[in-house]
Amino acid sequence: MNTFLSVVAVFLSTVALICGGYAAYEVFTLRQTLNTTNTSTQSNTTPPISTTQSNTPEPTASPETTPSPVATSTNAIQPGQFVQPAFGNKAEVELLSAKRIKDPQTGNRDVVNVQMRIRRQATDGVGGSDIISVASTTARNPETSETYKAIALNRSTGTVSLAQLRPKASADAYVWIRVPDGVKDVDIFVPDTAAFKNVPISN
Repeated sequence: MNTFLSVVAVFLSTVALICGGYAAYEVFTLRQTLNTTNTSTQSNTTPPISTTQSNTPEPTASPETTPSPVATSTNAIQPGQFVQPAFGNKAEVELLSAKRIKDPQTGNRDVVNVQMRIRRQATDGVGGSDIISVASTTARNPETSETYKAIALNRSTGTVSLAQLRPKASADAYVWIRVPDGVKDVDIFVPDTAAFKNVPISN
């Protein structure tokens, strides 16, 4: 009987020891959990470090705008716009520009500088008489039919001989024509060349 009671007492003591150890472990674990939670809460509630705000306003989106085109003269002659045959099909004359300029002697803007390119087309059949007299170029007002003449020989290339040009070669020439200020378009007549109609004068 005493032996049985001793065994029971030892068993209960062992159980009590185990329970006490388990309880101590649970308390330790609970404290660790509470400490971790408090640390996390403090870190989350810490106010952020204030930063100095810039007084520069944020850029705002601007509405789409159509880019303005580069300022160009609407009266400028385009390449290949005015090309006419000369001496039949022996040559061709292309107007490069017709620009109003100021007369250096009077200061008036009643002079148009006509620049052209004369190109020989024929490979043969060109004689010494096939000469384009650039200085004899004239202009006409298509509205009033008033005719305008070149200023002087020293204000032009003079003449261009096709015989001095190789086939497919070209020569540039110019002539000054006195056209009253305010006239915007003219018909241009180069000797032995088909007429150029409604040629715009650029400024």
